[in-house]
Amino acid sequence: MSDRPAPSGLEEVAAVTPPVASPKPRTVRTALRMNVRGRSVRLRGLRRPPTGIWRWLVILGPGLIASSAGNDAGGIATYSSTGAKYGYELIWVMLLMTVSLCVVQEMCARLGAATGRGLLDLIRERFGVGWAVFAVGIILVANGGLIVSEFVGIGAAVELLGFSKLIVIPAAAALIFYLVVFGNYGRVEKIFLLMTLVFFAYPIAAIMAHPSWGLVAHGAFVPTLHKDPDYIFLLVGLMGTTITPYMQIFQQSSTVERGGDRRCYGPERADAYVGAIFSNLMSIFMIVATAATLHAVGKTNIETAADAARALQPVAGHFAGTIFAIGLLGASLLAAAVLPLATSYAVSEAFGFSKGVGLDFRRARPFFTLFTLLMVFGATAALIPGIPVIKLLLWIQVLNGILLPVILVFLLLLSNDSRLTKNLKNTHFYNVLGWGTFGIITLAVTIMLLTQIFGLFGINLFGG
Repeated sequence: MSDRPAPSGLEEVAAVTPPVASPKPRTVRTALRMNVRGRSVRLRGLRRPPTGIWRWLVILGPGLIASSAGNDAGGIATYSSTGAKYGYELIWVMLLMTVSLCVVQEMCARLGAATGRGLLDLIRERFGVGWAVFAVGIILVANGGLIVSEFVGIGAAVELLGFSKLIVIPAAAALIFYLVVFGNYGRVEKIFLLMTLVFFAYPIAAIMAHPSWGLVAHGAFVPTLHKDPDYIFLLVGLMGTTITPYMQIFQQSSTVERGGDRRCYGPERADAYVGAIFSNLMSIFMIVATAATLHAVGKTNIETAADAARALQPVAGHFAGTIFAIGLLGASLLAAAVLPLATSYAVSEAFGFSKGVGLDFRRARPFFTLFTLLMVFGATAALIPGIPVIKLLLWIQVLNGILLPVILVFLLLLSNDSRLTKNLKNTHFYNVLGWGTFGIITLAVTIMLLTQIFGLFGINLFGG
């Protein structure tokens, strides 16, 4: 039976058994083949194509992993702070950002399927080495700091659960290193997908908080704006936390490594959409959980995700705080794996090195060497007593804010290049949403940067 890719969807292949010495007529067995990421995969023992949850398990992958990794320790801290300070008032922003995240992540998946190449690889080829090096420089600094914050999040979560971070952080780094360096892409992807299940801790925490669902709906569909600087800064923070450059890099590179194919593009789109919607839905539940508990009793000083978990315990009960801590641990573990991978993908693509989880150390030495160094750096720095995590995250946010509009411009220009994308070129509708997202993000980043610059001189940009 040929192993060439099927042209579309599902096909039924008849395998005729050889005749046997029997008066009965020949029997015909059916074997189903499913076209997954451009590869014709035989589904043994099945009489019909997978449906329901089984079909989704085949489809889901880079989109769900990349978007869920965005709900990392810094993201949880931002969403928790939003709920604690302003209750349900900013949920409408999350709904708008869900649309933007769907558009951006889907463009990355489509570009990867259309070209078979990563984002930094295409930037280097189309716009020159200078732009690729500029992007890589910021990615290295920003992602390096974020990796430290993820291991700090792991340490904070396990201490809340009664374990020592001195033992768990090195053990977590060693486990992630082993899975990536000695595993294959399929196995690593399955483990990452399993790790996303921990995010269901946040709907549980939100329900246990007994929120006013009427107020939740009001916050979701009735925009509320304030002029105070904290509100504006948190609004900008929500946008920057929801769409971060490493998510786009990982989405596209993983789609390529998984075997995305322009001829049967479709599952990749579904994966990107489901990942973006699931991720932001979990973020909304974080806001709801802290709004219903901490905001309701006036506990608004939340700076880290661990602060939120501690504050929930006396208000919503010990179990709610434990559930929140479990969510923090799972989110930090996933991001601590995805961030070094995304960074290694970006650097390898920018300089034309071999890359991929499916390769071994000998064939992709720079890729795995950088991944290893980032893991060691993140885990070691997280064990340093008194590390200024909050200040670190602030400056990382600024760096990612500078990089994000640049990445979005490259992404939009590349997605509209018919020489690369052919039949998968951006539609007019996608261009409107994409450039609209770029405009909003750029405006938000400009406000954030001006706020920081004027703040250095003691000037309140918004008055008051």
